[in-house]
Amino acid sequence: MGGWCLLLFPCFDYYRNMETKAVVTALAALAQDSRLAIFRSLVQAGPAGLAAGRISELTGIPPSSLSFHLKELSHAGMVDSQPSGRFVIYTANFTTMNALLGFLTENCCGGNPCSPVCTPACEPEQSRTTEKEPT
Repeated sequence: MGGWCLLLFPCFDYYRNMETKAVVTALAALAQDSRLAIFRSLVQAGPAGLAAGRISELTGIPPSSLSFHLKELSHAGMVDSQPSGRFVIYTANFTTMNALLGFLTENCCGGNPCSPVCTPACEPEQSRTTEKEPT
């Protein structure tokens, strides 16, 4: 890739990794209960996105507060908006989300293969406490 990627993706450096300042901004935007709920709803909705009214219904956030939170997520590059008739459709910015995940896991496990957090043999905590001991 040449320097043209900097023009298309201003929050990425030459190697398409997020810059530290963009990471901090994105994490700060997500580090609030309402904004995290909004973002997760948009991720769940996929590329089709959601209108503000539907986001409000799903998250229980009043429209007046919702616009503030959407603005914060938008400024952090985590959410995009597109007018659609009388509505504005909001979508998760999957490029930024994936870059954020890539940044956080770039040097995971010091370059060694990562082991799964929980193997299929692990049982949920709840099922272990409800099992009876053999007599």
